[in-house]
Amino acid sequence: MNILEIKNVTKKFGGLTAVGNVDFNVEKDSIYGLIGPNGAGKTTIFNLITGIYQVTEGEILFEKQRITKLQPYQIADIGITRTFQNIRLFKKLSTYENILTACHYNSKYTILDAIIRNRKFKVGERKLHSQVNELLEIMGLADRKDVIAGNLPYGLQRRLEIARALALRPKLLLLDEPAAGMNPEETIKLMELIKENRDRFNLTVLVIEHHMDLIMGICDKIAVLNFGRKLAEGNAQEIQTNPVVIEAYLGEEEVTLA
Repeated sequence: MNILEIKNVTKKFGGLTAVGNVDFNVEKDSIYGLIGPNGAGKTTIFNLITGIYQVTEGEILFEKQRITKLQPYQIADIGITRTFQNIRLFKKLSTYENILTACHYNSKYTILDAIIRNRKFKVGERKLHSQVNELLEIMGLADRKDVIAGNLPYGLQRRLEIARALALRPKLLLLDEPAAGMNPEETIKLMELIKENRDRFNLTVLVIEHHMDLIMGICDKIAVLNFGRKLAEGNAQEIQTNPVVIEAYLGEEEVTLA
Protein backbone atom coordinates (compact mmCIF):
# COMPACT_ATOMS: atom_id res chain seq x y z
CA MET A 1 0.00 0.00 0.00
CA ASN A 2 1.30 3.45 -0.92
CA ILE A 3 1.18 6.00 1.90
CA LEU A 4 2.46 8.85 -0.30
CA GLU A 5 1.87 9.39 -4.02
CA ILE A 6 3.60 12.14 -5.99
CA LYS A 7 1.70 12.44 -9.29
CA ASN A 8 3.27 14.42 -12.14
CA VAL A 9 4.21 17.26 -9.79
CA THR A 10 5.64 20.48 -11.20
CA LYS A 11 6.76 23.58 -9.29
CA LYS A 12 7.64 26.77 -11.13
CA PHE A 13 9.09 29.97 -9.71
CA GLY A 14 8.35 32.48 -12.42
CA GLY A 15 10.11 31.16 -15.52
CA LEU A 16 12.22 28.66 -13.56
CA THR A 17 11.02 25.07 -13.28
CA ALA A 18 12.43 23.76 -9.98
CA VAL A 19 10.56 20.44 -10.19
CA GLY A 20 9.27 19.15 -13.51
CA ASN A 21 6.65 16.42 -13.88
CA VAL A 22 8.02 14.25 -11.06
CA ASP A 23 6.17 11.13 -9.96
CA PHE A 24 6.96 8.41 -7.41
CA ASN A 25 5.17 6.36 -4.76
CA VAL A 26 6.31 5.62 -1.22
CA GLU A 27 5.10 2.36 0.28
CA LYS A 28 3.86 2.29 3.88
CA ASP A 29 6.54 1.23 6.41
CA SER A 30 9.34 1.63 3.85
CA ILE A 31 12.42 3.86 3.77
CA TYR A 32 12.54 5.76 0.48
CA GLY A 33 15.55 7.81 -0.62
CA LEU A 34 15.82 10.91 -2.78
CA ILE A 35 19.27 11.66 -4.17
CA GLY A 36 20.67 14.06 -6.71
CA PRO A 37 23.12 16.95 -7.09
CA ASN A 38 22.62 20.26 -5.28
CA GLY A 39 19.78 22.14 -6.93
CA ALA A 40 18.14 18.97 -8.27
CA GLY A 41 14.83 19.80 -6.57
CA LYS A 42 14.94 17.44 -3.58
CA THR A 43 14.22 19.95 -0.82
CA THR A 44 11.65 21.66 -3.06
CA ILE A 45 9.74 18.36 -3.14
CA PHE A 46 9.83 18.26 0.69
CA ASN A 47 8.50 21.82 0.75
CA LEU A 48 5.69 20.82 -1.61
CA ILE A 49 4.75 17.77 0.48
CA THR A 50 4.65 19.83 3.69
CA GLY A 51 2.69 22.74 2.22
CA ILE A 52 5.44 25.35 2.41
CA TYR A 53 5.20 25.69 -1.37
CA GLN A 54 2.08 25.24 -3.47
CA VAL A 55 2.14 22.81 -6.38
CA THR A 56 2.01 24.45 -9.83
CA GLU A 57 0.78 21.28 -11.57
CA GLY A 58 0.02 17.72 -10.50
CA GLU A 59 -1.11 16.41 -7.14
CA ILE A 60 0.18 14.86 -3.91
CA LEU A 61 -1.81 12.17 -2.12
CA PHE A 62 -1.28 11.06 1.47
CA GLU A 63 -3.20 7.95 2.45
CA LYS A 64 -5.23 8.42 -0.76
CA GLN A 65 -6.27 11.96 0.26
CA ARG A 66 -5.23 14.99 -1.79
CA ILE A 67 -3.09 17.33 0.35
CA THR A 68 -1.89 19.87 -2.22
CA LYS A 69 -4.18 22.62 -0.88
CA LEU A 70 -3.46 22.09 2.82
CA GLN A 71 -1.49 24.48 5.02
CA PRO A 72 1.68 23.25 6.81
CA TYR A 73 -0.04 22.94 10.19
CA GLN A 74 -2.83 20.86 8.62
CA ILE A 75 -0.27 18.56 7.03
CA ALA A 76 1.42 18.12 10.42
CA ASP A 77 -2.01 17.31 11.90
CA ILE A 78 -2.56 14.41 9.48
CA GLY A 79 0.77 12.82 10.37
CA ILE A 80 3.60 14.25 8.23
CA THR A 81 6.59 15.83 9.99
CA ARG A 82 10.06 16.79 8.83
CA THR A 83 13.55 17.86 9.76
CA PHE A 84 15.40 20.59 7.88
CA GLN A 85 18.65 20.78 5.95
CA ASN A 86 19.64 23.67 8.23
CA ILE A 87 19.02 22.67 11.85
CA ARG A 88 16.11 24.58 13.39
CA LEU A 89 16.22 23.93 17.11
CA PHE A 90 15.33 26.25 19.95
CA LYS A 91 19.02 26.96 20.50
CA LYS A 92 18.62 28.61 23.93
CA LEU A 93 16.43 25.87 25.40
CA SER A 94 17.79 22.64 26.85
CA THR A 95 17.69 19.31 25.04
CA TYR A 96 14.84 18.25 27.33
CA GLU A 97 12.86 21.44 26.76
CA ASN A 98 13.20 21.17 22.98
CA ILE A 99 11.54 17.75 22.98
CA LEU A 100 8.96 18.74 25.61
CA THR A 101 7.87 21.68 23.46
CA ALA A 102 7.05 19.26 20.63
CA CYS A 103 5.40 16.74 22.98
CA HIS A 104 2.88 19.38 24.06
CA TYR A 105 1.26 18.88 20.67
CA ASN A 106 -0.06 15.59 22.12
CA SER A 107 -1.41 17.11 25.35
CA LYS A 108 -5.08 16.50 26.16
CA TYR A 109 -5.62 19.19 28.79
CA THR A 110 -6.90 22.73 28.20
CA ILE A 111 -5.47 26.11 29.16
CA LEU A 112 -7.99 26.23 32.01
CA ASP A 113 -6.79 22.84 33.26
CA ALA A 114 -3.23 24.22 33.28
CA ILE A 115 -4.26 27.37 35.17
CA ILE A 116 -6.10 25.56 37.95
CA ARG A 117 -3.62 22.65 37.85
CA ASN A 118 -6.31 20.00 38.21
CA ARG A 119 -5.92 16.23 38.00
CA LYS A 120 -6.29 16.18 34.20
CA PHE A 121 -3.39 18.61 33.90
CA LYS A 122 -1.16 16.69 36.32
CA VAL A 123 -1.81 13.33 34.62
CA GLY A 124 -1.21 14.91 31.22
CA GLU A 125 2.08 16.45 32.32
CA ARG A 126 3.32 13.12 33.70
CA LYS A 127 2.57 11.48 30.34
CA LEU A 128 4.38 14.24 28.44
CA HIS A 129 7.48 13.99 30.62
CA SER A 130 7.43 10.22 30.21
CA GLN A 131 7.38 10.67 26.41
CA VAL A 132 10.32 13.07 26.60
CA ASN A 133 12.39 10.66 28.68
CA GLU A 134 11.59 7.79 26.31
CA LEU A 135 12.75 9.81 23.28
CA LEU A 136 15.90 10.94 25.09
CA GLU A 137 16.80 7.30 25.74
CA ILE A 138 15.96 6.16 22.20
CA MET A 139 18.02 8.91 20.58
CA GLY A 140 20.98 8.53 22.95
CA LEU A 141 20.52 11.98 24.46
CA ALA A 142 19.58 11.11 28.06
CA ASP A 143 22.98 12.13 29.44
CA ARG A 144 22.70 15.51 27.65
CA LYS A 145 19.13 16.38 28.65
CA ASP A 146 20.12 19.51 30.58
CA VAL A 147 22.60 20.79 27.99
CA ILE A 148 21.54 23.90 26.05
CA ALA A 149 20.71 22.77 22.51
CA GLY A 150 23.06 25.29 20.91
CA ASN A 151 25.97 23.83 22.89
CA LEU A 152 25.45 20.24 21.70
CA PRO A 153 27.90 18.77 19.19
CA TYR A 154 26.58 19.03 15.64
CA GLY A 155 25.77 15.32 15.35
CA LEU A 156 23.72 15.40 18.55
CA GLN A 157 21.85 18.48 17.36
CA ARG A 158 20.82 16.41 14.34
CA ARG A 159 19.61 13.65 16.66
CA LEU A 160 17.69 16.17 18.74
CA GLU A 161 15.92 17.50 15.68
CA ILE A 162 14.85 13.95 14.75
CA ALA A 163 13.67 13.36 18.34
CA ARG A 164 11.57 16.51 18.19
CA ALA A 165 10.00 15.37 14.92
CA LEU A 166 9.25 11.93 16.41
CA ALA A 167 7.55 13.62 19.38
CA LEU A 168 4.70 14.58 17.05
CA ARG A 169 3.99 10.86 16.45
CA PRO A 170 4.10 11.07 12.66
CA LYS A 171 3.08 8.43 10.16
CA LEU A 172 5.51 9.81 7.57
CA LEU A 173 8.85 11.30 8.60
CA LEU A 174 10.78 13.44 6.11
CA LEU A 175 14.52 13.70 6.83
CA ASP A 176 16.43 16.38 4.92
CA GLU A 177 20.14 15.47 4.94
CA PRO A 178 20.13 14.02 8.48
CA ALA A 179 23.80 12.97 8.22
CA ALA A 180 25.09 16.34 7.02
CA GLY A 181 28.27 17.27 8.89
CA MET A 182 28.63 13.84 10.48
CA ASN A 183 31.75 11.71 10.38
CA PRO A 184 31.59 8.11 9.02
CA GLU A 185 31.12 6.57 12.47
CA GLU A 186 28.27 8.94 13.32
CA THR A 187 26.68 8.25 9.93
CA ILE A 188 26.68 4.47 10.54
CA LYS A 189 25.09 4.96 13.98
CA LEU A 190 22.46 7.25 12.49
CA MET A 191 21.72 4.68 9.78
CA GLU A 192 20.97 2.05 12.42
CA LEU A 193 18.94 4.53 14.44
CA ILE A 194 16.71 5.41 11.49
CA LYS A 195 16.02 1.72 10.82
CA GLU A 196 15.31 1.04 14.51
CA ASN A 197 12.92 3.98 14.77
CA ARG A 198 11.11 2.97 11.60
CA ASP A 199 10.36 -0.39 13.21
CA ARG A 200 9.73 0.94 16.71
CA PHE A 201 7.24 3.64 15.68
CA ASN A 202 5.77 1.94 12.57
CA LEU A 203 7.07 4.84 10.50
CA THR A 204 7.45 5.45 6.83
CA VAL A 205 10.59 7.48 6.11
CA LEU A 206 11.43 9.66 3.12
CA VAL A 207 15.05 10.77 3.26
CA ILE A 208 17.24 13.18 1.28
CA GLU A 209 20.95 12.51 1.67
CA HIS A 210 24.30 13.00 -0.05
CA HIS A 211 25.97 10.26 2.01
CA MET A 212 25.72 7.37 -0.42
CA ASP A 213 26.66 4.78 2.21
CA LEU A 214 23.64 5.82 4.30
CA ILE A 215 21.21 5.90 1.36
CA MET A 216 22.40 2.59 -0.09
CA GLY A 217 22.43 0.99 3.36
CA ILE A 218 18.90 1.77 4.57
CA CYS A 219 16.62 2.56 1.62
CA ASP A 220 14.19 0.04 0.17
CA LYS A 221 13.81 2.20 -2.93
CA ILE A 222 15.62 5.25 -4.29
CA ALA A 223 14.72 7.97 -6.78
CA VAL A 224 17.40 10.04 -8.50
CA LEU A 225 16.65 13.65 -9.43
CA ASN A 226 18.59 15.89 -11.79
CA PHE A 227 17.65 19.42 -12.86
CA GLY A 228 14.23 18.99 -11.25
CA ARG A 229 13.31 15.79 -13.10
CA LYS A 230 13.33 12.14 -12.10
CA LEU A 231 16.26 10.42 -13.73
CA ALA A 232 15.85 6.90 -12.36
CA GLU A 233 14.15 4.83 -9.67
CA GLY A 234 14.89 1.44 -8.15
CA ASN A 235 16.65 -0.40 -5.34
CA ALA A 236 20.25 0.29 -4.33
CA GLN A 237 21.74 -2.22 -6.74
CA GLU A 238 19.70 -0.92 -9.67
CA ILE A 239 20.68 2.68 -8.94
CA GLN A 240 24.37 1.84 -8.52
CA THR A 241 24.50 0.07 -11.87
CA ASN A 242 22.30 2.45 -13.86
CA PRO A 243 24.55 4.05 -16.53
CA VAL A 244 22.44 7.23 -16.68
CA VAL A 245 22.82 7.72 -12.93
CA ILE A 246 26.54 6.96 -13.07
CA GLU A 247 27.03 9.60 -15.73
CA ALA A 248 24.85 12.25 -14.11
CA TYR A 249 25.54 11.88 -10.42
CA LEU A 250 27.40 9.01 -8.75
CA GLY A 251 30.48 8.82 -10.93
CA GLU A 252 32.09 5.55 -11.96
CA GLU A 253 34.70 5.54 -9.22
CA GLU A 254 32.11 5.95 -6.47
CA VAL A 255 29.97 3.15 -7.83
CA THR A 256 32.95 0.81 -8.00
CA LEU A 257 33.73 1.53 -4.35
CA ALA A 258 30.13 1.14 -3.16
